[in-house]
Amino acid sequence: MRCYFHLVNSHEEILDDEGIEVSDLDHAKAQALAAIDDLRNEAIEVGASWQGWWLNIVDSSGRVLASLCLEPTRH
Repeated sequence: MRCYFHLVNSHEEILDDEGIEVSDLDHAKAQALAAIDDLRNEAIEVGASWQGWWLNIVDSSGRVLASLCLEPTRH
């Protein structure tokens, strides 16, 4: 199945118009978590923040399958 990773917050969307082919939702979540790690690392390097942003995993019909927070977890 093809999944798309849309970045969203309360007032903005950055839509993924390419997507990736995955075997199932677990594979899509694993890919999304890897992408989130990359985004967080890039943000740290330039002093930016993804506070308030989410990565929505969306199927080809536009249905949101999962939402993952981009903010780093606090320990």
